[in-house]
Amino acid sequence: MNTLDIKVNGKPICATVEPRTHLADFLREQLNLTGTNLGCEQGVCGACTLSLDGVPMRSCTVLAASCAGAEVRTIEDFDRDPVMAQLREAFSAEHALQCGYCTPGMLATARDIVLRLPDADDARIRHELSGNLCRCTGYVGLVRAVRRVLDARRAGLPA
Repeated sequence: MNTLDIKVNGKPICATVEPRTHLADFLREQLNLTGTNLGCEQGVCGACTLSLDGVPMRSCTVLAASCAGAEVRTIEDFDRDPVMAQLREAFSAEHALQCGYCTPGMLATARDIVLRLPDADDARIRHELSGNLCRCTGYVGLVRAVRRVLDARRAGLPA
C-alpha cells in the first residue's frame, strides 16, 4: 500500500492506495467522485478524461500512486468555471449531448481546446476531439458547440 497526498477538486486528500490502482478507480471508489466515467479502461475512449495538473489526462491509465503532489480536477469541480459554463450551454444548444456517457471527458477536452487553441478551426477542433469517442452524436454538434464558445470568446461576449 502507498500513501497518496493529492489535491482533488481543490481539497487536499491523504489516502492509502494499492500500487496498481488507477486514478479513475481511486476517484470513483475511494472518493465517490463518479462523474469520471470508465469506458475502455485502456486510454482509448476518453470517457475518463479529467484535468491533471491543468492538462487533460486519461485517468484509467494513470496510476493513482504516481499522482502524489498532483492537482486533479474532475467534472464535479467545474460548477463555477466560466469556460465550462459556456461549454455546457453550447453543448445543450448545439445538441452535443445525447446519452451523456462521454460528456464529462468531452467537456474536459473541450475546455482545454478553448483555453489552449483560441484560434482553432473546425478541422483542428475535430482533431482535438478525436481522442474522445462518442457513439451518439456524430461529432457535428460537438464541433459546433466548441466553435460557438470560441467565437463568443473571440467576440468578447460574456460567459
